[in-house]
Amino acid sequence: MTRSAGRSGTADADAVVVGAGIGGLVAAHTLTARGLRVVVLEAGGRAGGPVRGGAFASLPDVPLDLGAESFAVRGGAVERLVAELGLTVEVPAGLSAWGYAAGRAFPLPAAGVLGIPSRPWAADVRRAIGWPGVLRGSLDRVLPARLVDPTDLGTLARSRLGSRVADRLVTPVAAGVHSAPLDRLDVAAVAPGLLDAYARTGSLSRAVASLRAAAPPGSAVRGIDGGVHALVDALVDRLDVRFGTRVAGVERADDGAWLAHTADGQVLRTPRVVLTTPTAAEIGQGKVLEPPAPPERGADIRLAALLVDAPELDTAPRGSGMLVAPDTAASGVRAKALTHATAKWPWLARRVRAAAGPGVHVVRLSYGRMGEPTPQPTAEEAARDASALLGVDLTDRVREVLHQRWDGALPPPTPAYRAAVRAYEAAVLATPGLDVTGGWIAGTGLAAIVAHAGRTAQRLGDEG
Repeated sequence: MTRSAGRSGTADADAVVVGAGIGGLVAAHTLTARGLRVVVLEAGGRAGGPVRGGAFASLPDVPLDLGAESFAVRGGAVERLVAELGLTVEVPAGLSAWGYAAGRAFPLPAAGVLGIPSRPWAADVRRAIGWPGVLRGSLDRVLPARLVDPTDLGTLARSRLGSRVADRLVTPVAAGVHSAPLDRLDVAAVAPGLLDAYARTGSLSRAVASLRAAAPPGSAVRGIDGGVHALVDALVDRLDVRFGTRVAGVERADDGAWLAHTADGQVLRTPRVVLTTPTAAEIGQGKVLEPPAPPERGADIRLAALLVDAPELDTAPRGSGMLVAPDTAASGVRAKALTHATAKWPWLARRVRAAAGPGVHVVRLSYGRMGEPTPQPTAEEAARDASALLGVDLTDRVREVLHQRWDGALPPPTPAYRAAVRAYEAAVLATPGLDVTGGWIAGTGLAAIVAHAGRTAQRLGDEG
């Protein structure tokens, strides 16, 4: 259930969660499942953060994801939550993803992790990087194991596999997912287990092969029938979420309880507090425990979802979508990624076909790289980019367009920043009744955030 802010005064709760992003909602849900009375305080008017839904005006009954549209299966935390909430996990269509680099499109190699190939000489790798790239990448199997400090993904990929693999394969995938250059990405944060596998095998491609062999068969991602944003709706329906309630400070009372002060004069007394945003909160006796400062601002993201009349797309000529390397200025493509949504998700294809007829498709384009201005693309520009990437002329064939903006995505997970975040989390954990979660702590992606929020709530619940 949802509630707006109440009148001034003091109220009690078994736990207070500050922030209704996906991490806060999962933490609240986990604590509620233990029989605790939980209040979620959200300054804005909606929950979910970058997990958001919408619909075209002409297809109001066809839900669309206007933020996150899939989740990684690793760990199984999201799938368990989806089942617990009575939703249905959706397996994407068995289509390959494509890449776009050096002015050409190509299927991304199937056996890889973040674009890092397990076999640099494989035919699908050769089509992407050519023989010079294959020869350089194959040296990974014979080079000494420790050439450089491999904490950032750019240094690791280039030193082991060369620039063609890094620029044409790893950059479109990893930089596209995290909206940051490779040298800003902490390997341990963006590819869990990869460094351990590298230390064990002495080769980056062998490390990827070992991770792939240990992974369950099939697609590494899943969706939800009706859209990933259905997860947020289902959680909010089960929780006490108070929108429009900004937390002005959190302090420790003399008796050890926590007092959450809201901007409108409310005071919530509780033995447990979960903070889900990097906004500094006052922690006990006037002491301020401040989270680490991000190394730089995250990218501004712009999304354009197109509803197009294009029977040529029925055959999914470029698979489920495309990740674009940042060297595409000469080709005139500004988008960093494209998802052919009706080709990727069978549930969406069925609903669009039933509502709009055959030959109608949904294509999503994402814009925004760190350190670059990101103007909102016009419908015409998005159609031109989609045409270039899909190899099908979509100009003058757009029925409708939906725009979504996200200003300042998560800061880049540099090795130094991730170390500072871990130190901050350890300091918070040393304070009884207090914990932190959310993407800024857990890392990018629903799999990381949901798992971290669940562990946070279990740990905090055990304290009581």
